[in-house]
Amino acid sequence: MDLLQIANRTFRSRLMVGTGKFSSHQAMLDAMEHSGCEIVTVALRRVDINNPQDSLLSHIDRERYLLLPNTSGARTAEEAIRLARIARAAGCEPWIKLEVTPDPYYLLPDPIETLKATEILAKEGFIVLPYMPADPVLAKRLEEAGAATVMPLGAPIGTNRGLLTRDLIAIIIEQARIPVVVDAGLGAPSHAAEAMEMGAAAVLVNTALADTPDPAAMARAFSKGVEAGREAYLAGLGPKRLQASASSPLTGFLRNES
Repeated sequence: MDLLQIANRTFRSRLMVGTGKFSSHQAMLDAMEHSGCEIVTVALRRVDINNPQDSLLSHIDRERYLLLPNTSGARTAEEAIRLARIARAAGCEPWIKLEVTPDPYYLLPDPIETLKATEILAKEGFIVLPYMPADPVLAKRLEEAGAATVMPLGAPIGTNRGLLTRDLIAIIIEQARIPVVVDAGLGAPSHAAEAMEMGAAAVLVNTALADTPDPAAMARAFSKGVEAGREAYLAGLGPKRLQASASSPLTGFLRNES
């Protein structure tokens, strides 16, 4: 079976889902169900992690889904580290989606603060999944710092614009020895399929599901896109050519007759 391995755990699904922006908890749960996901992210600033009856947390079956707290809203490494420690102290598994985004307009990740936080959290035993700019040099530095994955953005968070950073993500995938998870900006199942065709290990989506009239149906579509892209990658895409190449022989047909 083609399983996704992150740190010491394996997963059947290569689609991760965020829990923000949904019109209701039921819409969120329907999207999770139909996506087939096994990892869901929750922004620590949006929940009371110490309260199991929190209106969001109480709806998530932790036996079924790995709850991946994220440090969304952190502007510095110090803030992100503090949020991660709070989550672990509250009983969460030591998995953390690291986000350090000081720019409130584009929400672009800070590479220096992200690397600093990764180094510290990895040494403290966290499984760190850092959200990062699509920078191949930074990806290698995060890997060396102990990150369990790297999560380059396809486009700015919530824009649904697809793989604007495609060429850089391709380099990251080529060089990485840990899973590459494309995160942010994927707005259509075709975007997810394209990322998987390139060799990404997984993708994470949120806005693309939450902003649609039917999140469950869109989640199913994304699941199929991820599966199709992964199968195409494993099969091996054919080479691209500048000139046409006939799929059927032309000899002996349409001969010139005098």
